[in-house]
Amino acid sequence: IGELIPPGSRFPLEMARDADAGSNSLLTYQLTSNPSFSLSVKEKPGGKKQPELVLEKVLDREKQSSFELVLMAVDGGDPARSGTVQVRVNVTDANDNAPVFSKRIYEAQVAENLPVGSPVLRVQATDADAGSNGRVSYSFGNVPDDVTSLFAIDSESGEVRTAGPLDFEENSKYSFGLEARDGGGLTDHCEVQIDITDENDNAPEITVLSLSSPVPEDAPTGTVVALLKVRDRDSGENGQVSCELSGEAPLSIVASSGGSYKVVTASALDREQASEHRVTVQAHDGGGLSDTAKVVITVTDVNDNAPKLIVSSALSEVSEDAPSGTVVALLHVQDRDSGVNGEVRCS
Repeated sequence: IGELIPPGSRFPLEMARDADAGSNSLLTYQLTSNPSFSLSVKEKPGGKKQPELVLEKVLDREKQSSFELVLMAVDGGDPARSGTVQVRVNVTDANDNAPVFSKRIYEAQVAENLPVGSPVLRVQATDADAGSNGRVSYSFGNVPDDVTSLFAIDSESGEVRTAGPLDFEENSKYSFGLEARDGGGLTDHCEVQIDITDENDNAPEITVLSLSSPVPEDAPTGTVVALLKVRDRDSGENGQVSCELSGEAPLSIVASSGGSYKVVTASALDREQASEHRVTVQAHDGGGLSDTAKVVITVTDVNDNAPKLIVSSALSEVSEDAPSGTVVALLHVQDRDSGVNGEVRCS
């Protein structure tokens, strides 16, 4: 009997036979008591009685899938004789139960460097029906393409795995719906929330925004010679960056706002000592990754050195009849400046 058969439905049972005649063969029927069924006897042409099983209550296969009844036929003789037959009622399944997820929301937390094909979580839905009506398959609901490119679900087991590389810097959280469907087309839905945790997979990046070169040698201490932007796409400690300079130069680095850094003069410059300064900017994040950038500045001359006149040799006496053009002294002139600043005229 199907579990959705309405109460009042009748099901003929086998009639008993009695070889006696007269009152000895008159039969009455009895059924073991059961609240779901009753017995009705239908008078047939010729006086025969047809026992019928009457459904009294709605059946539910998920609560009780079968019933064991005993039908007894008793004749009218004295003493009365009887016969019995066992009546087994099997309740056939109807797809009257939808799948039900064990949770409304499934949550997971995975690292962004998780290999493709790694398990993330498993969803589970149960269906109280039997056979194909209780067989559940899993699939994505109406989700964006970026979800199906990064995650896959096993239709039988409900296991969600990674289908593509995750990137915390692209998206740190995914939320999407899953569907459970039974063989009869009934469905249930749940929500999946996956948090991506950051890994130190991005090194700092140094960008030279501006470079003031050449720089006059009389530039005051603290003059900005280079402006840098340092960026690390990681978060937390992995994205915290520190910068320093390496190399012998009268320069220092100063942190500014928004991840900017300034390279400034740390002391007076002197072109006559060094006309060019080279330093390396090193940026380190909290996870040990680093980046470097070269900063080269040229120092231009300022006329800060007077010429020096040195007498190399000189005659103490000159004869009065010495011809014109006689060398009486050799002078050596020095000027440490360059260009026009180092060009000397004597008089």
